[in-house]
Amino acid sequence: MIKKLKGIRFYGLFFSIASALFIIAFSAPFFTEARLMPYLYNSGIDSFGALICVALYYGCIAQKGEGIRAFRILILLVSACFVVNEVISYVMLVPESRALCFVFCLLSKLIDLAMIFLFYLYVRETLGFEGKLARIAEKLIPILLVVQALVLLANIITPITFTVTAEGMYQGTAIDLIEEVFLAVTSVLTAVMIFMSHNPISQKTAAMTFIVLPLIEFILIGGSFGEASQYGIVLMSLIIMYCVIFNAKSRKLASTETELNMATEIQAGMLPSIFPAFPERAEFEIYASMDPAKEVGGDFYDFFMIDDDHIAIVIADVSGKGVPAALFMMSSKILINDHAIMGGSPAEILERVNKQVCKNNDAHMFVTVWLGILEISTGKLTTSSAGHEYPIINVNGKYELLKDKHGLAVGAFKMSKYSNTEIQLKKGDSIFVYTDGVAEATDANNQLFGTERTVDALNAIPEGASQEDILAGVRAAVDAFVKEAPQFDDLTMVGLKYKGIV
Repeated sequence: MIKKLKGIRFYGLFFSIASALFIIAFSAPFFTEARLMPYLYNSGIDSFGALICVALYYGCIAQKGEGIRAFRILILLVSACFVVNEVISYVMLVPESRALCFVFCLLSKLIDLAMIFLFYLYVRETLGFEGKLARIAEKLIPILLVVQALVLLANIITPITFTVTAEGMYQGTAIDLIEEVFLAVTSVLTAVMIFMSHNPISQKTAAMTFIVLPLIEFILIGGSFGEASQYGIVLMSLIIMYCVIFNAKSRKLASTETELNMATEIQAGMLPSIFPAFPERAEFEIYASMDPAKEVGGDFYDFFMIDDDHIAIVIADVSGKGVPAALFMMSSKILINDHAIMGGSPAEILERVNKQVCKNNDAHMFVTVWLGILEISTGKLTTSSAGHEYPIINVNGKYELLKDKHGLAVGAFKMSKYSNTEIQLKKGDSIFVYTDGVAEATDANNQLFGTERTVDALNAIPEGASQEDILAGVRAAVDAFVKEAPQFDDLTMVGLKYKGIV
């Protein structure tokens, strides 16, 4: 069973199953009552079609991609059509059900309007309509939809396009053709845009089946209203579109996903991931983690020995997300590493890196950076911040926010200057640095986790916990706060504890 069926997807599946069960149960009189025998064929199509709707909806419930939501709703509308058609077939032969017959006939026509509109939305998203005609259609089609719906609803007051006779039979008026204005205009515009789109002929042909096949079938049966076979043809068209258009899109998405997975592996391979990081060094303990919001993220962390007595710690957040941010992140990480090895204070290193980044920054991207260099023999930690989040330090047995001096983000301005901040760590002191994905984690009510909760989460962790446990504790606090809300930003943390000379 597909995991975590939520919201409209779950209710949609429930609706399609309930519709199929209703039609099957409602079909019994068509086998036993002589007056309903001529409609047994229709009832069979309704039942079989509704079951196919369940299968098709289930098949695409977990799918992603352009237009898939409109496609799922289309399936539900077809399922509803089978229900309405089944009821119409029954009540049209019962004179006392004239009002009920009128309601279901009107409902059927309104569903047809919604169906052709959803078809337009689906192929617009999947085939990518562009140009002047697409912009005209985007404005005209919704207006026509509303006007057509109002015309149909006006039949409740007076017979404009159809009525149901006292005998319970459907009857069109002399101007019933105005019901087809929306259908005709939308179908023609959509057909033209399908052929104008830059897609393979197989995808264009598959999309056209939704227009052409029902039209052929409608002509062959003499333009009868309420025939189950019409909706069966529509369902067949949906299956063809699903197999050809959506599966073709799925292959492209699968290819893109493979490339993103490779990028994720490359990115992960550039970050230190083996812990304990320096098992031979007992003077300090360090741990880091990164959870990207997308397959690849713009955050990064790093730590490396500059010489035997100095270790550099870096955490950064690139503007933007996805592959562009990841590429910028990789180049920034390499530059910081190279310039740190060359020597200098953190402020001097950031100034050199900033000038280098600004030389070749046509994309106008930037990165906030926190860089710290720990002198292991003395515990002196020198830091510099390029617009990054304030660090949180524990120098008195309690975590507190340290509001150090900030410069502009790297890449923002070529002549940026940066300042150093010195922190004297004693044995047992620690520092926690992070990206804004922690403080700006958001719950379902758009409330931020914030720095205060971050400090509180750190202080709630038992004394003596490892740096790995400390980072896990903060992540657990963030998760408990946001609950089911999606993660919108990369979440990266680094923890360092100074143990002193052993």
